[in-house]
Amino acid sequence: MKTLLHHIHITLFTTLLISSLSNLKTCSSNNNNNNINIQLNDDILGLMVFKSDLNDPSSSLSSWNEDDINPCSWQYIKCNQQGRVSQLSLSGLALSGKIGRGLEKLQHLQVLQLSHNNLSGAISPSLTLSNTLQSLNLSHNSISGQLPDSFIDMSSMRFLDLSYNSFAGQVFDGFFENCSLLRRVSFAMNLFEGQIPSTISKCSLVNNVDFSNNHFSGNVDFSRIWSLTRLRNLDLSNNDLSGNLVDGVSNLHNLKELLLQNNHFSGELPKDIGLCIHLDRIDFGNNQLSGELPESLGRLSYLRYFRVSDNHLLGEFPQWIGNLISLEHLDLSNNQFYGSIPLSLVSCMKLSKIFLRGNGFNGTIPEGLFGLGLEEIDFSRNGLIGSVPAGSNRLLETLTMLDLSVNQLKGNVPAEIGLLSKLRYLNFSWNDLDSAIPPEFGLLQNLEVLDLRNCALFGLIPEDICDSGNLDVLQLDGNSLKGPIPEDIGNCSSLYLLSLSFNNLTGPIPKSMSNLNKLKILNLEFNELNGELPMELGKLQNLLAVNVSHNSLTGRLPVGSIFQNLDKSSLEGNYGLCSPLLKGPCIMNVSKPLVLDPHGFDNQMNPRTPRNESSESSGSIHHHRFLSVSAIIAIAASFVIVLGVIAISLLNASVRRKLAFVENSLESMCSSSSKSGAPATGKLILFDSQSSQDWISNPENLLSKASEIGEGVFGTVYKIPLGSQQGRNVAIKRLVTSNIIQFPEDFDREVRILGKARHPNLIALKGYYWTPQLQLLVSEFAPNGNLQSKLHEKLPSSPSLSWPNRFKILLGTAKGLSHLHHSFRPPIIHYNIKPSNILLDENFNAKISDFGLARLLTKLDKHVMSNRFQSALGYVAPELACQSLRVNEKCDVYGFGVMILELVTGRRPVEYGEDNVLILNDHVRVLLEHGNVLECVDPSLMNEYPEDEVLPVLKLAMVCTSQIPSSRPTMAEVVQILQVIKTPVPQRMEVF
Repeated sequence: MKTLLHHIHITLFTTLLISSLSNLKTCSSNNNNNNINIQLNDDILGLMVFKSDLNDPSSSLSSWNEDDINPCSWQYIKCNQQGRVSQLSLSGLALSGKIGRGLEKLQHLQVLQLSHNNLSGAISPSLTLSNTLQSLNLSHNSISGQLPDSFIDMSSMRFLDLSYNSFAGQVFDGFFENCSLLRRVSFAMNLFEGQIPSTISKCSLVNNVDFSNNHFSGNVDFSRIWSLTRLRNLDLSNNDLSGNLVDGVSNLHNLKELLLQNNHFSGELPKDIGLCIHLDRIDFGNNQLSGELPESLGRLSYLRYFRVSDNHLLGEFPQWIGNLISLEHLDLSNNQFYGSIPLSLVSCMKLSKIFLRGNGFNGTIPEGLFGLGLEEIDFSRNGLIGSVPAGSNRLLETLTMLDLSVNQLKGNVPAEIGLLSKLRYLNFSWNDLDSAIPPEFGLLQNLEVLDLRNCALFGLIPEDICDSGNLDVLQLDGNSLKGPIPEDIGNCSSLYLLSLSFNNLTGPIPKSMSNLNKLKILNLEFNELNGELPMELGKLQNLLAVNVSHNSLTGRLPVGSIFQNLDKSSLEGNYGLCSPLLKGPCIMNVSKPLVLDPHGFDNQMNPRTPRNESSESSGSIHHHRFLSVSAIIAIAASFVIVLGVIAISLLNASVRRKLAFVENSLESMCSSSSKSGAPATGKLILFDSQSSQDWISNPENLLSKASEIGEGVFGTVYKIPLGSQQGRNVAIKRLVTSNIIQFPEDFDREVRILGKARHPNLIALKGYYWTPQLQLLVSEFAPNGNLQSKLHEKLPSSPSLSWPNRFKILLGTAKGLSHLHHSFRPPIIHYNIKPSNILLDENFNAKISDFGLARLLTKLDKHVMSNRFQSALGYVAPELACQSLRVNEKCDVYGFGVMILELVTGRRPVEYGEDNVLILNDHVRVLLEHGNVLECVDPSLMNEYPEDEVLPVLKLAMVCTSQIPSSRPTMAEVVQILQVIKTPVPQRMEVF
């Protein structure tokens, strides 16, 4: 590549020199032929220089040869009649690299197409394209940086598309100064900020303007926008723009799309908007618009999509809605509309999706509305009354989503709903239906979510409710359902949320529930369930939350899954359940011993023997058997007593000799590890038998100061190359020997337990090396360092962590801790969660290091504990400072909560000023209470973070850092919460 660039630079210099000399000749001799050759060489030179800045993996530009006289025969190039390059079309060739200055040479270029490639980097501020350029398409690349003011000459430009890149910064206000020929412009899906250039109003012929999905801000002067009379499509959506939508939009006679959603526009809708009779799509959603809907909207007979959700609009549902005969999508959600739903809505025969959620609509649902071919209906959170319409045959074939929750509907649930063959989502919750669940619900073969909470339902849960096998969510809480949980519940193979709480269900929990392998949440509290929890439920490895409180359950908790980590609130109210968290008896369903029931065995063997049958033989048989058992017990007891006496005598006789023997044995174990069954000492032990061991024959020679990469409470860490395997490294920790287990057998056992802790978010322990003087742990090497270096020790020139990467680190750490806490018995507690122990791989995936090393200590003496507190200042849970308190895995949850605060704020947990000390936890808590917590978000994020993720994450941190351990969530619950936070807001289930 360097040789090629050198060659090109020489060619550039030579050609420029020849060009200069030839131009002198041309001036003196006026020879046209020489002039044409010089110009052609300029085009070849420019194209070759441009190619030198590109990576062409498919050799698409192989026909480009600098030795050619003319580039017009080259692939992807077109020339004009004078033989000059006029078109360069390289779209979709997987080219990478940057846009170089070679394009400056193409002085007759009219069309430049570079879209759908992998171009990156910033455009040079000194690069200026030809003023003959009419069409420029750089869309769908990764070009970054600011858009240079002189890059594009707009005087001839007709088509300009910079969408789907990473352009940033402000756009020069005079950018569109000479745009009189411009027809279409798109800056969509970039990072532009500041105001939209006001000179856009000078583009009198423009018909398509798209500035959506950027960070543009400031007021928009719509009076200037409305002067663009040729405009057909205007998209300013997903920015931070503000301003009032003034009247005058009727000047745009040809307007078809007006998309302004997700901004801060305010005021009333333009009264003359209905005069834009060609309007096909209007989206004003998620703004601050107020007032009533203009009556002129009733003239838009071509309107297919109308959305004004999440504003402050009010008024009655307009009767003129029936005039919109082409309407397919109607969304008035989350406003202040009131009144009844007009019958005229039935005239919108093409309507397929209607959303009226979160208003004050009352009255009944028009019968004819369910006669349309609707696909999605959401009338939730209103004041609708009456019954649920049955629906027509047409609806039965089209409806996929029906949400009538939080209304005042009454009456039976129509059995015809079971015939909605395409229905995926059904929610009638929080109504007063006073009905049984129709058994026809088992016919809903595509149903994924069934939510019938708090509907005053009674009767049994239908046996075949899970016949489809596609049900993901089943919520029947807060009703008066009775009878047992159907045994067929095990057929709901896709179920991940099952909630049947606050009913009158009876009988045992069916064992078939253990077939629900995808189940994550199980809520059965406040019923009348009895019997023991099926042990088979311990096989449900995906369970994150279980609540069986306030039933009549007895016996032991299932072994495995989450059951052994349930807190008191999930179990209380069961009088016979066995758990150390509960007071009261532990009732076990175990058969009585034979000696306590002398007639039991005979009754089992001779069930037909009459009770009143007089018989000496019968009595004697029972008596004889009873004595036989008693005799056996007596003999056994006597034998045990004799053995005990003998053993005690022997012990008393040789106690001193025994003590000496034990002492000598311990010394022998320390000095001799070559006996049968003992692990090898002075030799590398690798858990992966395929790994080579020849690279560490003398490990102390490898542990040099140059290879040292870190130091902690448990020892020093070194980066060591993995033998002959080029490019592969491992991390070796040299343990502090003063407190480490001294016996190789114990050390081997504990290290192998830690070696089995394999998870994508844990640093894998690969092996160890042990001698009495030197103990090493060999583990996976993380190439991206630790989180501490990325947050608090990075150079000013280094980029800060983006919010997506920060969230990925949080979720990965939570998953790793959850694995340690819930997959091992007893759980593996880290004790020292902090950024320096969170390592990062090349993709910024979190990997927890130093977990479980406390298992290798003989005791947590004062020196080690003191060092840990000093090195983890701010991360230490309160209970760790008090040795009288029982410490469990909740101390890791506390450290994780502090780490959340660090990732969001970019600050240390404790910061010392000149006059005060800032405790990060307290600081964020105060800001949260005052409603201005976003002030603490790391400024290096440059406001590039979603508030609907940051806010709940900060609230989670507050819960995790509760002073009371039992008030903190488990790490499994933390993982669940983070996964819900990451889910797009419209898809979040209310249950979470």
